Amino acid sequence: MLGQHPQMYGLPELELFAAETVGEWWDLCAEATFPRAHGALRAIAELFFGAQTEESVELARGWLRRRAHFTTGYFLEVLAERVHPRIVVDKSTSNVYQPKSLRRAAQMFPGARFIHLVRHPRGHGESVLKFLREREKKGRVPAMHWMRRLATWPGANDDGTELDPQRGWYALHGKIRKFLESVPLEQQLRIRGEDVVTDPDFHLRKIAGWLGVRTDDAAINEMRHPERSPYACFGPPGARFGNDRFFLENPALRHTRAQPQSLEGALSWREDGHGFSRNVKRLAREFGYE
Repeated sequence: MLGQHPQMYGLPELELFAAETVGEWWDLCAEATFPRAHGALRAIAELFFGAQTEESVELARGWLRRRAHFTTGYFLEVLAERVHPRIVVDKSTSNVYQPKSLRRAAQMFPGARFIHLVRHPRGHGESVLKFLREREKKGRVPAMHWMRRLATWPGANDDGTELDPQRGWYALHGKIRKFLESVPLEQQLRIRGEDVVTDPDFHLRKIAGWLGVRTDDAAINEMRHPERSPYACFGPPGARFGNDRFFLENPALRHTRAQPQSLEGALSWREDGHGFSRNVKRLAREFGYE
């Protein structure tokens, strides 16, 4: 949605900042349990070769390998120069797993602005389990698959319960909060995803004003159409993803995702009838959830 603003450009998920250089990033891509390189390949194909095709993805792969000596920050700067004067938007989710990834992003781009996007822990957990159920239709999901790790992270519960995504929700948001303590207040903004979906005009205008870009009706209306992004669909062979699978299957703004949810009561993914932990409730209430 941000990337559809006339003065911004939404990139696919680049997943860069776990590495210092593009060469190191390629090594991580080879070991990843998700298609880590797809977003960068699609962006290069689109911006430097004019289209996202099987052929342009191969050209993009060579383009990136010839620039293995680039720092990941400089690679992002090259993309930013390509779309200048629009502001690039990077929403790579892997950045939050390691504090050093967030620190690297801030060190390479000290003027960057960070939007802390939150979601109710119940909606988050149900979304994670939905993905796993869909994925398991094609066979058992390996223990090291990134989504299974999110559902069990940072490890199995003390009571032996394996899948309990509230724990990953708590741990990752804790890392984000800790990192943001080092970021000037004027460079950070927390937004609840449910609020944006429920009242997009108000909240998108709020974000645009904070970013210092246009807030007129025409600009805000463009932001309501994430499906118009060149990356809001499955890519060609060799770079099919670069965004969340469910988004790629249905990239339109969906008001149904903002159903009211409670911090009280049993969790659908637990068989013991237990609800959220005390720590999860405390942090969720800090974010404005009930």
